[in-house]
Amino acid sequence: MMIRHLLHAALLLLACAVAPLAQARNAPAAEGASVKPPVPLLWKVTGPGDSRLSLLGSFHLLKPQDYPLSADVEQAFGASQRVLFELSPEDMQSPQLASRMVQAAVRTDGSELKRDLDAATWQKLQAFAAVNKLPLAQMQGMKPWFVGLSISVGQMQKMGLDPALGLDRHFMERAQATGRSTGGLEDIDTQIGMLDGMSVQEQRQMLSEALDQADKGDEQARMLHDAWRRGDERLLWTKMAAEMRQQYPQLYQRINTGRNDAWVPKLVPYLQAGQGGTLVVVGTLHLLGSDGVVEKLRAKGYKVERVCTACKAKR
Repeated sequence: MMIRHLLHAALLLLACAVAPLAQARNAPAAEGASVKPPVPLLWKVTGPGDSRLSLLGSFHLLKPQDYPLSADVEQAFGASQRVLFELSPEDMQSPQLASRMVQAAVRTDGSELKRDLDAATWQKLQAFAAVNKLPLAQMQGMKPWFVGLSISVGQMQKMGLDPALGLDRHFMERAQATGRSTGGLEDIDTQIGMLDGMSVQEQRQMLSEALDQADKGDEQARMLHDAWRRGDERLLWTKMAAEMRQQYPQLYQRINTGRNDAWVPKLVPYLQAGQGGTLVVVGTLHLLGSDGVVEKLRAKGYKVERVCTACKAKR
């Protein structure tokens, strides 16, 4: 479904900008549970001399039980002199981030949200808003993409997934605490434009699917979170990327392939001799498949290998 693809492309912004609108309550953490460290997708790209990139697939909302991370990830961070993200820490921490996100989502033509929805979706939204005590009157002034993703963020928070614990924020804080340099592969306007550039039809479908997933207990979000914890590359590719490329080729090009193509030239300089280690933390979708950053760097002749000690131990 469209919503799960867009969630992982956009949650970096949404976790900051729309969580207050969702007004969700975090689920209590399980007590006495023994949880193994997650094994997120991690690749090492080797350049000449001591230069190397560690490519780490992020999940933008996580639980307390998702920490500590696997030893492989800790070693990659320890060996890196700098950390790169989709958005720089300065952009993520900027007070303009949420305001510009909301500004892009506000309807400016005098119309209401209801105009863009079919009757069934509007009825579902009314019922959902009533049960979850959401401000439907406020939503009437917003675009469907913002409302749909707001609902999804709120539902994920109810599952105990916290934007403050997302992998990006985790490493931003650690990089700043340890004096590592940081940077971003995109700016705020690029990420907002990815969402605001969707057609009305795409936005309507996104909102409809968000409501459907809420009715199903957010099984897709649970499945993807579990797959991320296991480092299940095959399932994540099948459920996050392959279906999207087939069903929504233009959307896939806009939110995934086009951005990957723009990122690779920005990463190559860090693979020059003398650059040392760089950790790159981006949404998992961007690292998967033939269109992903991993394969694009491999196609340029760099040695790229999956790093997963836990995977080898299972063999």
